[in-house]
Amino acid sequence: MSHDFPSQAWADAYKDAINTNEAYKVAGKDWTHGAVAMVVTQDAALGIAEDTALWLDIDKGECKSCKMMPAKDAQDAPFVIVAPYARWKEVIKKELDPIKGMMQGKLKLTKGHMPTIVKYVNSSRELVNTTARVDTKFRDA
Repeated sequence: MSHDFPSQAWADAYKDAINTNEAYKVAGKDWTHGAVAMVVTQDAALGIAEDTALWLDIDKGECKSCKMMPAKDAQDAPFVIVAPYARWKEVIKKELDPIKGMMQGKLKLTKGHMPTIVKYVNSSRELVNTTARVDTKFRDA
C-alpha cells in the first residue's frame, strides 16, 4: 500500500522499516543525541498548508517514535533540518545524500551540531536507505 509523503501513515511505515533494518541497528547503535525533526516547508500547491515536521525519535539504533506535527511544535528537537518538498523527495529517492545536501545548503540544519551529524554519516545513510522500504506516493507524481 502506497503512503502519501508527508503523512502519519508514511511516518508509521518508516518507523516500522527502520526497526526492521539490521544495518541501521548497527550503524545507529551509538546515536544518543535525541530526536531529529525533518521539516517540509509549506507548499499550498502540494496540499502542505503549513511547515510540517517529521519527528524522528531515534536512540541506539532504534526508532522509538516517528510522527508528523506542525513544524512549530518540533522546535524542541535537538536537531532540526529544513527543506522544501522537492529536496526531501530527492533524499527519499536517494538522489541527494542528506549530509552533502546540508553542506551544500540544499537542506538547512537550523538547530543542532553539524559535526555530530557528520560523525554519524553511516547512520544517516542507513536511514535514507530505509526510505526505499516505504512504498511512497509523492504528491507531485
